[in-house]
Amino acid sequence: MPFNRPIPESDDPNDRPKSPGGIASLVEAEKMVQIAILLPLAAVIGWLIGAWLDGRLHQTWIGMVGILFGGVSGLVYVVRLVMNAGAKSESGASAGPKDADDKP
Repeated sequence: MPFNRPIPESDDPNDRPKSPGGIASLVEAEKMVQIAILLPLAAVIGWLIGAWLDGRLHQTWIGMVGILFGGVSGLVYVVRLVMNAGAKSESGASAGPKDADDKP
């Protein structure tokens, strides 16, 4: 039986088929909506948990701590999400074709 060489996979990201522009824009829009909803929702969830603990433990300060904790945790998540998206866009933008004159 003759040996057939497999088709080599290219390491160049420009050779890969690109996703349609419409789907990529919808994904980006979904990320922005997620950021817009996440911050207030985290603060509300922290407030609800704090208010519940206030009633159970007969305190008055836990609700405020819950709001602060929810807001800070939501902000940390949003910052991590934005940094991750920024790292992905930088790696895609800097992986262009190299010229023969470029030196590493």
